[in-house]
Amino acid sequence: MTERLSGSEHGGDAGAVAAALGVDRSSLIDLSMSMNPVAPDVRSVIAGQLDVVADYPDHAAATSALAEVLGVDRSRLVATNGGAEAIALVGSILRVGHVAAPEFSLYERHLESLEATAPRWRSNPSNPLGRLADDVESAAVWDEAFWPIATGTWTNRQLDAGPVWRLGSLTKLWACPGLRLGYVIAPDDRSADLVRRRQPRWSVSSLALAVVEPMLATTDLVKWSRTIADLRSSLATAIEARGFRVTPTDANWILIEGEPGLRERLIPHGVVVRDCTNFGLDNVSRVAVPRPEEFDAVVKAFERAGPT
Repeated sequence: MTERLSGSEHGGDAGAVAAALGVDRSSLIDLSMSMNPVAPDVRSVIAGQLDVVADYPDHAAATSALAEVLGVDRSRLVATNGGAEAIALVGSILRVGHVAAPEFSLYERHLESLEATAPRWRSNPSNPLGRLADDVESAAVWDEAFWPIATGTWTNRQLDAGPVWRLGSLTKLWACPGLRLGYVIAPDDRSADLVRRRQPRWSVSSLALAVVEPMLATTDLVKWSRTIADLRSSLATAIEARGFRVTPTDANWILIEGEPGLRERLIPHGVVVRDCTNFGLDNVSRVAVPRPEEFDAVVKAFERAGPT
């Protein structure tokens, strides 16, 4: 039970916490996973697409629609089973990489070895620090899981000037972690073909592919990004007013520093946050921006937990 309360490597573990406590999952607000807090409810879209589960997946329509909004040739785009599969597939091709800590742990997991002079893997904005890369920074692999949320644009198209990989996560953008939907933008057609040959056939489900076009029709990146920035600012201000030390970010979360055991103190008040110890950041917690209807409950939980 202690292990479940202390947190998983990836976050998003409110279900395990609820099971350990013997409470209903719906009683917990999970801010340990950083999803778009203003995304429309994907469940209503799924409900209208259930007939597709009778057929094998067909990527064509979803890939074309996604390539259009991303502004890339569909021959360079590969839909994946979440951002995690995108990372694993590209890692299997490059094999060796450079990862500058603190950084998302899946890069290291899917690389055979790490070398300081190898091509760099970089999340943008960075996870967990939540900062957008400077214009002078370079990388061979850019993980843009949170880029649309942070910038209000689909991808950093300036990167097309060089042979770089870009990875995306519709799971994060549309707040559907159980559905699993991501993508790889390869540097060229040949590289995209390498990804397709390594990808298990039908790894992306018919249901996930079926929601792409209707969800794209509801997506408003500019509006979402501005709303999230306002919510993030309000959250930081409210939590600072309760005596906590807050570090702002460019992403859909804030960082709280100097608070050992914050996760454990918040759980009894119905909020789960991400302890950043396994990022190498002691006494730091990553707190996702909550949905607007959850905002007051989250602030109240921090007030009750109190700073150390």
